[in-house]
Amino acid sequence: MPSFTDLLAQRDVVLADGATGTNYQDMGMEPGVAPEEWVFDAPQNVAALHSRFAEAGSDLVLTCTFGASAVRLQDGPLAGQAAELNRRAAEIARDAVGPDVLVAGSMGPTGQLVEPLGPLTKDECVAAFREQARALVDGGVDLLVLETFFALEEALWAAEAVREVTSLPLVISFSFDQGTKTMMGLSPSDVLTATESLDLAAVGANCGRSLADTAQLVREFLDASLRTALWVKPNAGVPEVRDGAVVYPEDPESFSEQVAQFAGRGAKIVGGCCGSTPAHLAALARALN
Repeated sequence: MPSFTDLLAQRDVVLADGATGTNYQDMGMEPGVAPEEWVFDAPQNVAALHSRFAEAGSDLVLTCTFGASAVRLQDGPLAGQAAELNRRAAEIARDAVGPDVLVAGSMGPTGQLVEPLGPLTKDECVAAFREQARALVDGGVDLLVLETFFALEEALWAAEAVREVTSLPLVISFSFDQGTKTMMGLSPSDVLTATESLDLAAVGANCGRSLADTAQLVREFLDASLRTALWVKPNAGVPEVRDGAVVYPEDPESFSEQVAQFAGRGAKIVGGCCGSTPAHLAALARALN
């Protein structure tokens, strides 16, 4: 498999994977269980989902480590196990998809607000992301993805931590859950201005709200003179509660039709976030030929 950088140069579009947590719930994960717990408690299920995305056509899969920084784990059953957890998750992904699919190390926000709005200091943040990045690299990932960030300071600190550890390709993806702005008020233009000096392989958006909002985000990123590859992994629509269950309304065909349009407009890496199954990704692979 070519490197992520080479793949971006060779392909018109690169297909990422879909959701982790919502698929685990469909596989029987109990409410209240953090997906990262399955790395130790049900590794066969973690591997199975990676394999299903690879079989659906994904060029890369993300490790089950979104919430695996030491700060985020400190009050749960995996406290003190960040390094082992991240390394093992990377190894599971690599074993599951083999050499022909890239493995991306997923790194999500700590869940804390940065000072002075919250307790998270720069030193604590950098130390946690440094440890996580080092363990993912030790586990054999091909690139690192800072995903679902909403605060600029935390994202920049995380990127600093990654660069202290590795020169592997780095992606930063924000969650624009207020339509076309993040929870902290960032726009695509703000993100590009703040990250233009970083050596990023891609920048973009994941999770968020509706596919219509994502379409607007794609336009704003491209209109803001984007200088790197655009990463787009939206939810399968806005979740709804039906008969007591949370349902994502976009079926594989409607999801794939809309996300393929994002690629047609210039998104270089596309995939899915919450609610997107291997069937959604298989449909998207077909739509992208």
